[in-house]
Amino acid sequence: MELLDYEKKHIDYLIDNASECTLFLKRNDQFPITNPCDVVLLGNGARNTIKGGTGSGDVSSRFFKSIEDALLSRGFNITSTKWLDEYDEFRKETLKDYIKEGKKLAKKNKILPSVYTMGFFEEEKNYDFSIDYDGDICIYVLARNSGEGNDRRNIKGDVKLSDREVSDILRLNKRFKKFMLVLNVGGVIDLSPIMEVSNILLLSQLGVSTGDCFVDILLGNKNPSGKLTTTWAKPEDYPGFTDFGDTHNTYYKEGIYVGYRYFNTIGKNIIFPFGYGLSYTNFDITNLNVSVEKMIVTLKATVKNIGEFPGKEVLQAYITKPNKIIDNPYVELVGYKKTSLLNPQQTEEVSITIDITTLTNYDENRSSHILQKGDYILRVGNSSIDLKDVCRLVLEEEVIVEKLENKLCNKAIKELVLTRKETNNENLVSYKLDPKNIETRIVEYKKDTYIDPNIEKLTNEELINMCLGNYGRGFAAMIGGSAKNVIGGAGETSLKVSSISKSLTMADGPAGLRLKTEYGKDSKGIYDTQLEPFMEKMLLFLPKLSKLFINPPKNRHGKIYHQYTTAIPIGTALAQSFNDDFVYACGSLVSEEMKLFNVDLWLAPALNIHRNILCGRNFEYYSEDPYLSGKIASAMVKGVEQTKELGTVIKHFAFNNQEWNRNNNNSQISERTIREIYLKGFEICIKDSNPKGLMTSYNLINGIHTSESYELINDILRCEWKYSGLVMSDWIASGRTFCHASIYPAPYASNNIKAGNDLTMAGCYNDYKDIMKALKKGKLTRNDLLYSASRVYRSIMIQKA
Repeated sequence: MELLDYEKKHIDYLIDNASECTLFLKRNDQFPITNPCDVVLLGNGARNTIKGGTGSGDVSSRFFKSIEDALLSRGFNITSTKWLDEYDEFRKETLKDYIKEGKKLAKKNKILPSVYTMGFFEEEKNYDFSIDYDGDICIYVLARNSGEGNDRRNIKGDVKLSDREVSDILRLNKRFKKFMLVLNVGGVIDLSPIMEVSNILLLSQLGVSTGDCFVDILLGNKNPSGKLTTTWAKPEDYPGFTDFGDTHNTYYKEGIYVGYRYFNTIGKNIIFPFGYGLSYTNFDITNLNVSVEKMIVTLKATVKNIGEFPGKEVLQAYITKPNKIIDNPYVELVGYKKTSLLNPQQTEEVSITIDITTLTNYDENRSSHILQKGDYILRVGNSSIDLKDVCRLVLEEEVIVEKLENKLCNKAIKELVLTRKETNNENLVSYKLDPKNIETRIVEYKKDTYIDPNIEKLTNEELINMCLGNYGRGFAAMIGGSAKNVIGGAGETSLKVSSISKSLTMADGPAGLRLKTEYGKDSKGIYDTQLEPFMEKMLLFLPKLSKLFINPPKNRHGKIYHQYTTAIPIGTALAQSFNDDFVYACGSLVSEEMKLFNVDLWLAPALNIHRNILCGRNFEYYSEDPYLSGKIASAMVKGVEQTKELGTVIKHFAFNNQEWNRNNNNSQISERTIREIYLKGFEICIKDSNPKGLMTSYNLINGIHTSESYELINDILRCEWKYSGLVMSDWIASGRTFCHASIYPAPYASNNIKAGNDLTMAGCYNDYKDIMKALKKGKLTRNDLLYSASRVYRSIMIQKA
């Protein structure tokens, strides 16, 4: 079937621009090559290239071109086809062991096998077939996949390389002058055993453009210009690494010292730093100039391409805060700007603007955001360790920027406190900051008691259904497939309330719209023709009889329609672009397809922090840094929400940094760390782009489910940040837990409403019964229902007016 115009447009754009997301970790002068040639192509990702992770982040595009396919289509001759065939047969043979292991581990952990294995992947096993092939160049593609529902493992064949991968890579690197290791991965892997390799390309997972983008880079048609959004180190060197993965409680003992904040402060050797990335060319940063207007600092610099290839560079600005009252990391990212494409010897002046009032610390004792007295050192460079000192910004007295109340407190947890190495900055140019330019904001905490007149006349039964997603169709509804009007859509609002004529249809993300690629339509309406993509893998772990209840109907024979959507790069890759304009354009691409397929709300972007490299969902998320996460998310929201009829739902709010027992795991964190690290990206995104929706996460925060936390939803989100959009839960069912060993209770729809969570998704009869029971017992009032239902109705009318 021939590509439609919108598909051509979107795929061409991504192929032309996805190199923004890629970077060399190491390189020499052996690449690029000038023409197609004989290539030895090896590695588990060569033929089975991964476009993106599994779960809600998976997107079913019309086609996907692997690296093997892309090389062949460009005229390369692959001399190692026998190896690729042998590897395919090897993986088929290990499938039975994978199923057996998955069932065994699920039973051990008291979780349904179909649920446990959602994000569970077999580690790469050692094979014993030859790699002795001849060619002009050698490409080894190493792939790793992950997905929601489970976490990665620090074992050989997952985070660590298998013995055979290590030996093959090292041997090929010695044998071939032109050897490139290509990393088709969604997260950090341990490269320490193979650091002698001279050319390592972090291709990442770029959606439909993955294969073509690689060939363009290989031939020099495109130049990687991305930067790392996560520190790459030996797994055991990350703070809190060994404490990860507890079934019941996750203790955030490292506090604010996440990623580079930890490594830069203690001076620990790492493999590759945050913000780092090489391309085919080199740049020089000169003419640093600073101006200060009240509390706004403007930094300007000249970036020059001093290499031999056209390329782009990212100017990065970091601040070292005072360390007297409250401890702080050595540096924190406060701004970035990517250049346009610069030809050799071409220069460009770039500027970064920094609002000093955003550089606060949270003082728990005074429940306030404060600017500490002292020197704020501005540092500039092209990674978190390659920095030049620019100036001192001097604040001669402490300032309270915002007076709050303590929320989500956890006094019991003992967090890491570090003493950093101080540098002598007396010779730097100084700028005095006048504290009189800052007016202290005092937050008033009130409950949103807005009641829409159109909602006030509804019955209690109708109000309950306004606060629930449209009841789905069996198990598929609970894994994101309950929409009635868009096949493969994640859910819908208010369809059970006949007096409300309009509703919102949702589709999952965040790597594009996750819809089924085809559906049927007959005299009875539209119907499924395909199995829910989530279910395809689950079927391996379900009884055979279950297929009768899961497979689409076979007795309907209407006309077949298609809805092909475009898989964009995974979240981490998007952030690696450090390019707000590119991310905005990807959002625009998604918005066009939302209009085409009648989707109102895109359940994306996802912006949780890369706290630990083992989190199975990190590929969906942007970075270990909250500032970068917030800015990239904001660019995506603005790209999608160019018109008022389309909306995003940012997620997962908040502290969703572990997938293992995600429905009932309790994140234990101090209030300061909550505010400075894990909520900061959400705050930036909301204040900068005002997304139409927000989704709470599955986990608990300090003993309370996020969807049931009044302090999180009403006090912080609505009162402190002034957010007025729709708040919905992730896909829950009242009283349901997948892990029978959990020590914490499941969430309930009635508790969600009490906390100000407007819409419980996906909606089910258990939710309805729970709310009705709470209403009859006085746990909920009719007004509670009216408040939430009014916000749902307001959201519908904003988009459907």
